[in-house]
Amino acid sequence: MKDAIISIRNLRKSFGDLHVLRGVDLDVYRGENVVVLGRSGTGKSVLIKIIVGLLKPDSGRVNVLGQEVEELSGKALDAFRLKVGFSFQNSALYDSMSIRENLEFPLVRNVRNLSRADINRAVEEALDDVGLSQTINQMPSELSGGQRKRIGIARTLILKPEIMLYDEPTAGLDPITSIDINNLINEVRERYRATSIVITHDLTCAKTVGDRVAMLLDGKFERVGTFEEVFADPDERVQQFYNYNFVN
Repeated sequence: MKDAIISIRNLRKSFGDLHVLRGVDLDVYRGENVVVLGRSGTGKSVLIKIIVGLLKPDSGRVNVLGQEVEELSGKALDAFRLKVGFSFQNSALYDSMSIRENLEFPLVRNVRNLSRADINRAVEEALDDVGLSQTINQMPSELSGGQRKRIGIARTLILKPEIMLYDEPTAGLDPITSIDINNLINEVRERYRATSIVITHDLTCAKTVGDRVAMLLDGKFERVGTFEEVFADPDERVQQFYNYNFVN
């Protein structure tokens, strides 16, 4: 039997009269990449914020790594978040810090009794893993959008999380750089044995990185399966999404 390390049941979340998640169910199994697809404003980012405990659901349950997320608080929530890496859409780098300092920050803040040699080694390894060792003394403002995305991923990886959550990893990037980021997501899975949820509306990203695709329609996962299985569905809502991305 497969090992589900993220299990979501009947998850609901509204903001006033806006009902965003209307009974979401999803299992994510160890070592797989699951892509969550949906139009803007359908609740994709809300979902992963609930998974990592940044938002509380109105009802339903989210079990991650054997823990009920809503029940966690204080030190238990902090310890849980060290196991779940969150790669933000805007990379969330500190502009006033060098790349080295950006990567050191989560390490020094969360891992005690590290020597300077340990810190240097971890920073250099994380940068090497995303192919940007040469940027270590640069500032974020000196990097391209794709490089900042990679550094944001490296800063998340430095804590060696068991789960990676990617929020629109290819947003705002040119097609060639997007391919590089997609390849990196697959490399992270292989190198770190990480389980990932990738939030996107980019079908090329979904097809490249997703073992399974979960399509969020009207607040629920109406279609879950391989890319081909999901888009073989004649449902007009599914086909419109496909046509927007791929039809000339």
